[in-house]
Amino acid sequence: MTVGLIAVNVVVYVICVMQAHSAGSLQTSRLFFDMVLFKPFVADGEYWRLVTAGFLHFSVTHIAMNMISLYILGRDLERVVGMARYLAVYLAALLGGSAAVMWFAGDNTVNAGASGAIYGLMGAALILVITNGLSVRPVVTLIVINLVISVTIPGISLWAHLGGLVFGAAATAAIVVLPRALPAQRRTQAMVTRVGWVGLVALIVIAFALGVFSPATV
Repeated sequence: MTVGLIAVNVVVYVICVMQAHSAGSLQTSRLFFDMVLFKPFVADGEYWRLVTAGFLHFSVTHIAMNMISLYILGRDLERVVGMARYLAVYLAALLGGSAAVMWFAGDNTVNAGASGAIYGLMGAALILVITNGLSVRPVVTLIVINLVISVTIPGISLWAHLGGLVFGAAATAAIVVLPRALPAQRRTQAMVTRVGWVGLVALIVIAFALGVFSPATV
């Protein structure tokens, strides 16, 4: 699934480059225009942008850094939680990042990139190391460094990163923490799986709803 997500991002980027006849000024691409997260367009009912913007990138450097990060974080996380749940965590984080942009970013913000979902994978890793009794220092250090970069370098969407981080962590908690609330006698594998999926689906719906019903759209 990680390789598949990387492939989709790369294919979308190549199409945008071909349409824009440039590797760095993709805003002239029709596909980029139709997929990018721009709050006034979402307010007009183009809600697909909450998802599609997560597969767009502004430059070679932008997509290269994100895809390397996705591969490093995603390959191990996918093995731990499984393909389907991994994809659900990724989607929840992507939508959470978009929702945060819709609520807190400037009215004319143009947002694109997989980094919100990638921050969600960082949040997922944090939940996993905590619940497995491992040292949180490496993951916390990684998150803090990236958040500092988000604040100090212009043009980086801090809100998308924070939203993705929160929803990625929450989605993973739905898988590994929420089932622990079940009574011991009901904590079968089937019930644990069912409860985890209920939590995942609920978070995906909540994130999408927050993006749709934000102050910019009501």
